[in-house]
Amino acid sequence: MRVLGIAGWSGSGKTTLLEKLIPALIGRGLTVSTIKHAHHDFDVDQPGKDSWRHREAGATEVLVSSDRRWALMHEHRGAAEPPLAELLAKLAPVDLVLVEGFKREATPKLEVWRAETGKPPLHPEDPSIVAVASDGPIADPARTRLDIDDIEAIADFVADFARRTG
Repeated sequence: MRVLGIAGWSGSGKTTLLEKLIPALIGRGLTVSTIKHAHHDFDVDQPGKDSWRHREAGATEVLVSSDRRWALMHEHRGAAEPPLAELLAKLAPVDLVLVEGFKREATPKLEVWRAETGKPPLHPEDPSIVAVASDGPIADPARTRLDIDDIEAIADFVADFARRTG
């Protein structure tokens, strides 16, 4: 599977970009999955639900299934967070996996950077960043710069990246 990280500081617009980018890539004939790195205490389950009660009782994994979807929840129970490669191995094959977060991984990445966040760009220090989606000039003019508001151009770049690296 081809993997492209979407990296940037909190508030830079990574999720908003992905919301627009995913359907544009699907429209170009690609199958797409995502992995999202979340904050420490996120939960997809709801207190009081049967699956929540199973986890609270100590189950390491709880799989919930319906006629529309299934979800597997795995409790680390003191174990370390798995590396990205291990998480990727859990996904069904697709043309492209977009990974939001994991900005320290050495996987190819598209940086989302806005000066208004007040955070420094990642690309001058990270050689794995293949392009930068920004609403202004970027620190390294040798890098590919994409207008953050031009989803079609970003989708063309990402689709081409997926086909070149496949």
